[in-house]
Amino acid sequence: MPRPTRVVWTFVISSIALFMAALDNLVVTTALPVIRASFQANLSELEWIVNAYTLTFAVLLLTGAALGDRFGRKRLFIIGLAIFTGGSAIAALSTNVSALIIARAIQGLGGAIVTPLSLTILSAAVPREQRAIALGAWGGIAGLAIAIGPVIGGAIAQGLAWQWIFWINVPIGLLVIPMAVLRLTETHGPSTRLDLPGLGLASGGLLAVVWGLVRANELGWTSPTIIGSFAVGAILLAGFVAWEARSAEPMLPLRLFRSRTFTAANIVSMLMSFGMFGSIFLLAQFFQIVQHYSPLQAGLRTLPWTIMPIFVAPLAGLMSGRTGTRPLLVLGMSLMAIALAWMSLVTTPTVDYLALVPSFIVAGIGMGLFFAPIANVVLSAVRPEEEGKASGANNAIRELGGVFGVAVLASVFASYGSYATGQSFVDGLIPAMRVGAVVVAVGAVVALALGGRTRAVAAEIETDASLGELGEAAA
Repeated sequence: MPRPTRVVWTFVISSIALFMAALDNLVVTTALPVIRASFQANLSELEWIVNAYTLTFAVLLLTGAALGDRFGRKRLFIIGLAIFTGGSAIAALSTNVSALIIARAIQGLGGAIVTPLSLTILSAAVPREQRAIALGAWGGIAGLAIAIGPVIGGAIAQGLAWQWIFWINVPIGLLVIPMAVLRLTETHGPSTRLDLPGLGLASGGLLAVVWGLVRANELGWTSPTIIGSFAVGAILLAGFVAWEARSAEPMLPLRLFRSRTFTAANIVSMLMSFGMFGSIFLLAQFFQIVQHYSPLQAGLRTLPWTIMPIFVAPLAGLMSGRTGTRPLLVLGMSLMAIALAWMSLVTTPTVDYLALVPSFIVAGIGMGLFFAPIANVVLSAVRPEEEGKASGANNAIRELGGVFGVAVLASVFASYGSYATGQSFVDGLIPAMRVGAVVVAVGAVVALALGGRTRAVAAEIETDASLGELGEAAA
């Protein structure tokens, strides 16, 4: 039985690290109009400022988890914190868009190590019967970062300068690193070889696809360059799947997806991030560009949406043990889809803020119902020694959903609107939000395929794995 003091310290350290990494997903969004003005950046460059972090983060999550399993989760967790802190300092010192994009990629590398290990380190320290509560609180921390991210970003961009949204990470990182050295207990997962071919194929394929999505409106969807980019990406990703299927020690064990519940949970994660974070990328700019609010005023106006997961996620973690994950996830995804559709119906250049508040609250409740249950079902779907790769896979897939969401919904925005006037911005925003609503609604349907209760999931994958091993032996 883990000592209570150890559990408390582990929760505090892993939560602070998670908070710092999660904060950087949204703290930048409110500052995008200020960064755009500072560097005279175009839509494509703004996308890369966001996606350089999330794409690197997503692609390297599985490698970060694997490195922790092999060389020690505590050791790699500390290294990840140092990389993230250094990347933040470089971002703050950037003097052009290219330098900022590179710095964001470095932050993504650090975040890719810290985030999955924060979950596996916490999971290893908490007794199994208390996991749902711990994960609910962990989800609440992520919710807190989401809640105050736009407000912090707006306040700093307005009161100081946009560079300080990155400087703020430096003292936090310098505080947490020695805490982790002194208070965390070292744990290891299965010692496996690094899947470098898999990493190369996945990285190259995803980069090619995202590059094509970001540049398609500028160069034309039928441009040979864009078609070639998509083709290269598809070939590399197909090669990644083929390699993972035959590799003795894959980065992403495909047998985990034999479980219907595990597969459905990851599809739901991707669709949620696609619709919601793709929409947030545009909505975060709406209040400043169209309604001419200051960055802080814009951040405060998103608070009814972003603050709700703080309250809802811990409750969802408690409820999931009684109701099962499926009802919570179906309800959460449905509420988010309804909220996006609602926003698209009422948004105009001069819409009164109070007309948007109810839809913001509904969206926030939906996100809170998503966070804790999805983490619980993913970890419950695998054996304890596979938790590192499972959490890494789920985080990677969710982040990739956000990457594709930003790229696709920005492309929809550019097809119908522009930054030229408030009306032209809204003309692009509305169809983009409607696409996001449809994608999240599809996620609600997929959530119906989840197992009824998390405790049944481990048995399901155990059975699937045993059958797979028997089949391989027979072959």
